[in-house]
Amino acid sequence: MVLFSKRMADSNPFSERKPGRRPIRSFVLRQGRLTSAQTRALETLWPLYGVDWQAQLVDWEEVFGRPGELVFEIGFGNGDALVHMAALEPERNFIGIEVHPPGVGAALQKIEKQGLQNVRLVCVDAIDVLEQMIADQSLSELRLYFPDPWPKKRHHKRRIVQPAFLDLLARKLAIGGRLHMATDWQEYAESMLAVAQAHSVFSNLSASMDYIKRPDWRPETHFERRGLRLGHGVWDLIFVRK
Repeated sequence: MVLFSKRMADSNPFSERKPGRRPIRSFVLRQGRLTSAQTRALETLWPLYGVDWQAQLVDWEEVFGRPGELVFEIGFGNGDALVHMAALEPERNFIGIEVHPPGVGAALQKIEKQGLQNVRLVCVDAIDVLEQMIADQSLSELRLYFPDPWPKKRHHKRRIVQPAFLDLLARKLAIGGRLHMATDWQEYAESMLAVAQAHSVFSNLSASMDYIKRPDWRPETHFERRGLRLGHGVWDLIFVRK
């Protein structure tokens, strides 16, 4: 296991050493300032709860030390929602993806404070993790909460929810597995809905075939609260893999 030292956290090497880097990313890699507590968490807790990049399938039962349904969350931010939901469902195993070291450090602190053993973090582009480290039809659920909406039309190609992304999820989700998305950007919600509705292997669980009310088990995220303060709406979508 590679220790996540302060030097490593500042440079975020886990996002640099992967083959086949795609030319367009759905995120901007920001080098935010690490607090001393986050730095300590990265140095001491990463070996316990972090999974280093590898260009091969990972045996997640071995990583977690037990079998269990796999829940994959992309872009967990500071980890509030991820840790909350993992605590609610201790029988499931949670893989959280975040590329920004300060958020990873904050999440590590929360995991340790609650004594959770069912959460592991990866600090690598989620698409690379899905393609290389996750076996086909192995995920019970994929959660994507408040991804960058890339509101300018010329940037729409950077949005993560594209037909190719749904094709990848169709491979990685088990039959009956769920895709749960949420956004506070209405135009992006409409785009998410259109892309998912058009895919042949996903079915909308909304009774009205559009959006659902936020489930009680999904807490408000930091980005969600910020959007609400700005007067945005919030749209949740859940699709099931047929």
